[in-house]
Amino acid sequence: MSQPTGPRPPLDVRGAVDLSGLGRPPAPAPGGPAAGSGGSRFVLDVADEATFAQVVQSSAEVPVVFVLWASWSEASTTVAADLVALADEYAGRFLLARVDAEATPQIVQAFGAQGVPAVVAVLRGQPVPLFQGAAAPQDIRAVLDQVLQAAAANGVTGTLPGGDEPQEPKELAEPPLPPLHQAAYEAIERDDLDGAVAAYTQALQEDPRDDEARAGLAQVELLRRTADVDPAQARSAAAADPRDVAAQLRVADLDVLGGQVEDAFARLVDVVRTTAGEDREAARVRLIELFGVVGDTDPRVLAARRALASALY
Repeated sequence: MSQPTGPRPPLDVRGAVDLSGLGRPPAPAPGGPAAGSGGSRFVLDVADEATFAQVVQSSAEVPVVFVLWASWSEASTTVAADLVALADEYAGRFLLARVDAEATPQIVQAFGAQGVPAVVAVLRGQPVPLFQGAAAPQDIRAVLDQVLQAAAANGVTGTLPGGDEPQEPKELAEPPLPPLHQAAYEAIERDDLDGAVAAYTQALQEDPRDDEARAGLAQVELLRRTADVDPAQARSAAAADPRDVAAQLRVADLDVLGGQVEDAFARLVDVVRTTAGEDREAARVRLIELFGVVGDTDPRVLAARRALASALY
C-alpha cells in the first residue's frame, strides 16, 4: 500500500469545502449496513454535508477513520469491508466513516485523494492520510494501531457507545457562530462569495485580532479567485511562460485548492526570487494570503516562511 506524505490543513466544515453537489444515490456499502440499520454500531456512512461536519467534529473525542471507496473498484470494496470487520474487532476505539467516492466527489476533493481506495484518519479535525491502494488486513491493523497511539498522544481517547443495540456516534453540540461569521457561512452556502467576503471584512474591521475571520476571508478569496479558472488552460499558460506572474499565481491558487501545498509555495517563492518590483510584491502578497488559507502553524507554512525570507534577503 502507498503512503501519502505530509499532513494536510485542518478540515473546514463550515462552508469552505463545497459539498453542495451531493445527491447521487449511493451504492450499497461494502461490509454491510451501518449503525441504525442492523449493521455495525461502529460504522457510519457519510453522504451529506451535515453528517460530514458531525463526524469531523466527533474526532475531538474519538478517532475517526474515513475510507473512500467506489463500487467499480474491487480493491476499495475489499478494503472497506475489512475495515468494517476491524471496526467491530476494535469495539468502538475508532469510528469508521465510509464515503462513496462516486456519490460524494466533494468529500474526496476535501481530502485531496487521487483515487480509491484511500484511507484517512481525522484527529481533532486534522486529516492524517494513512494509505491508498489495496492492503492486507494485518497491514491495516498495524496502521490502525499507529492511529490509536497518535490519538492517545493528542488526548483523543474516547470510545463509541457499546450496549446491545446499534447506536449512532454522539452528536456534539456546535457552538453558535458570531453574527458576522454566521452571515459569511450562510453567504457561502448560497454561493454568494462576494457576500461572504463582505461579512468577513466587516468582522475584521470590528476586531482586527479576529483570526478566524482572517482565515475565513483568505479561504473565500481563494474560492472566488479560482471560481472561473480553467485548470488545464491555467497550467498550460504557466508552463508556456514562466515569466507570466499572473499565470504562476493562478496555478499556485489551484495547487493549494487541490492539496498540493508544497508545490504552490515553492512556485511563489521562486517567483519572488526571480522577479523584482510589482511582480515580486504580487507574488509575496499572494504567498502570505495562502499561508492564511493553510494555517500559520502548519509546518509547510513555517518552512515556506523561511524560504521566503531567504528569497527576499
